[in-house]
Amino acid sequence: MSPRIPLRRLAVLTAAGVGLAAGLVPVAAQAEPPPSRQADYQAAAEEYGVPVAVLLGVSYLESRWDANAGTPSTSGGYGPMHLTDATYVAAQPTAVPENVEPAVPEDARGDDSRPKAAGHPTDAPPPAEAALHTLPAAAALTGLSAEALRTDPVANIRGGAALLASYQQQLDGPRGADSDPNAWYAAVARYSGADNEQAAAAFADEVYATLRDGASRTTDEGHPLALPGRGVNPVKEWLSRLGLPRLERPDGIECPIDISCESLPAPYQAFGDGDYGNHDLGNRPQSQRIEYIVIHDTEGSWATTLRLISDPTYVSWHYTLRSVDGHIAQHVKSKNVAWHAGNWFVNAKAIGLEHEGFAAHGGWYTEALYRTSAKLVRHLALRLGIPLDRNHIIGHDNVPGTISSTISGMHWDPGPYWDWAHYFELLKAPFRGLPEPLAGHAGLVTLNPDYATNKPAFTGCTGAGTNPCPARSSSSVILRTAPNLTAPLVRDPGRCGTKASTMTVSDHCARGSAGQTFAVAERTAEWTAIWYLGQKAWFRNADAGPLWNTGFLVEPKPGLASIPVFGRAYPEAAAYPAGVPVQAVSAYTQYTIAAGQRYAAGPVLTSEYYRASTFDWSSPGDGTVIRGDTQYVQIQFGHRIGYVKRDDVVIRPAVVY
Repeated sequence: MSPRIPLRRLAVLTAAGVGLAAGLVPVAAQAEPPPSRQADYQAAAEEYGVPVAVLLGVSYLESRWDANAGTPSTSGGYGPMHLTDATYVAAQPTAVPENVEPAVPEDARGDDSRPKAAGHPTDAPPPAEAALHTLPAAAALTGLSAEALRTDPVANIRGGAALLASYQQQLDGPRGADSDPNAWYAAVARYSGADNEQAAAAFADEVYATLRDGASRTTDEGHPLALPGRGVNPVKEWLSRLGLPRLERPDGIECPIDISCESLPAPYQAFGDGDYGNHDLGNRPQSQRIEYIVIHDTEGSWATTLRLISDPTYVSWHYTLRSVDGHIAQHVKSKNVAWHAGNWFVNAKAIGLEHEGFAAHGGWYTEALYRTSAKLVRHLALRLGIPLDRNHIIGHDNVPGTISSTISGMHWDPGPYWDWAHYFELLKAPFRGLPEPLAGHAGLVTLNPDYATNKPAFTGCTGAGTNPCPARSSSSVILRTAPNLTAPLVRDPGRCGTKASTMTVSDHCARGSAGQTFAVAERTAEWTAIWYLGQKAWFRNADAGPLWNTGFLVEPKPGLASIPVFGRAYPEAAAYPAGVPVQAVSAYTQYTIAAGQRYAAGPVLTSEYYRASTFDWSSPGDGTVIRGDTQYVQIQFGHRIGYVKRDDVVIRPAVVY
C-alpha cells in the first residue's frame, strides 16, 4: 500500500509544482509555514479516521508526545506513538562495559554471611509477543518504511493512527475522525499490547483519565501541544471483544485496586548443603522498619525477567513492571527480604521494583509504566510510612557498596534517562525550593534540571565507548573540578579507581541526579560547588535548575580532622548475642570526610543487622534483628548515599554557608 498524503499537504505540493513548472520563483510570503505538531496529529486523525482526542490521549500515555530522538524505549518502542520493533532493537550493538577498575560483580544479596546467589545472563532471543512488534504492522498498514516509522515523528504518528483504526475496524466499532471518542475504549485497550483484560483496561482507563483532565506541554523537540479536557463516558462493554483472558486477583496482593496486578511468587527453596534461594523470610514492618523503595531497570524483556524470577537459584525482587502497559507482577511479599540491591543492610529495609528494559542500550520509559509505578510506590509508601523523597525513594545506582571492595561492582540502573522529576510529580511529591530572597541563605541545593532540554553528551550507548549517544533528555547533572566547562570531571576513587571520569553513559563517577540534595560549598553567579565524595564538585546553574533549600546537614565534630564513611549501618560487636557471628563495621578506605566539609543529612538510623543465613533458620540468631547502641546518619555523599556515625558529627540547620 502506498503512503497516502493528507489533502492539506497535497494541495501545498501541487501548488508548488505548478509554480515551478510556470517558471515562477516562490517567495517566502507565498509558502505555507510548516505544520505544527498539533496539526500533524489532526492530519493523521483525519487520514485514518480516528478522533484526534483519542490519538493524542494514546500518544500521551505512551510517550507524553516526545520523539526521544528516534531512539527506542526500554521495551523497543519508537516515537510519540511507541511503535515497537523488538527484533530490530535486539540486533543492535550492545553498550560497552562500564568505565571501572576490575571488580567482583555485584552480589545482589549483599551479605557476606553466606555465599552470594548464583546468577544467569539475561540475554535471550527477541520475545515473540505481538505487543513488541507493532512497528512492522504499522509499516504494512501505511506503506511507510520501518526506518521512517522509527525516526520521523510525523510518520510515527501516522503509523499509530493506522494501528488504532485497524483495531477499531476489527472490533466493528464506529470509525471516522468525527466519531465519538467514548466508542474507542476497546481499541485503545488493544493498543496497549496487554495480554490480559485487566491490564488492557487499566491502560485505557489512564488514557480516558487524560482525556477527562486534559494535558498540555512542550515536547522534547520544542513543540507545544494541548489536549483540552472533556467529559468522558467510555463504552467498556466492547472490551470483551478483544478475547483477552481475565486474571484472578488473589487475596492479599499488595497493589492498589486501580492498577493491573498479578501474583507470580518467587520460589523459596532449599538446595541442600545449607544453600537456598531466592529470598529470605521476614516479618517486616513489625520486626524492622522498611526505609527504602529501590527503583531498578531489568535490562531484559518482560518474558526474560519472569523466567529469571522463577529460578530459585537466581536473585529476587518484590515487583516487576511491564513497559508497554504498566502491568505489574508481585513476586515477594513486602514482609520478606528480596535479594536485589547489592547491600544487605538496604535489602533488609527495602522493597525492590524492577522496571522492564529491553536490551542494554539505555532508553526511555513509557508514561504507562511511570504512572503505574508511581501509583504502586505511593500506595506502599503511605501504607508503610515511607517518606516520598530522594532519601527513601532511590535508584539502584544510589545504593552504596557494602565495603571498599564492592563499590566498583555496584549497578547503575535505572540510569541517567529515568525522569525523576516527573516521577515525583506523579507521586504527588514534586521537588520544591525556597523562594527568593530566602534562597540566598540556603545551605542546601536540590538538583532539578529541565528534563526536556537537559541532554548531556553521553557516549557508549551502543558500540564503542566513545560513540556519541543520541541527544536524549536526562535527569543527570555533570560535575566538574572547577567552575568552567573545560575543567576535568570530578573523580570517584571508589567507583572508577585510578581512571578519570568519562561521559560514558554508565559512568556516574561525576554526576548528580534530579531530586538529590547536596550541601552547598561555594557559589558564583553562574556556578555552584557542592560537597561530593570529599571534594568540591561544580555544576553550572543553567544545567542543574537548582532549587535552594534548607534542612539539616552534618559536619565532623570540632577537633576531628576527618571522619569515616560507611556503606552499611551495622551494630557494634557488643550487640551480637552469643553464637551469632559479628558483622564487621568496615569504613571505606577510598573516602573520608575532612573537617570543614558538609553533607546533606537524611534520616538518623539505629544500627541494625537482620540475621538470616539459613533456609530453616537453624543457625543461632537467624530470623532476628540485632540492634546496637550505635546510631548512624544517612547522607547524600556522592551519586550514592552513605552513612556516618552519629557520634562523629554535628547535625545543624542548613541556613547559612
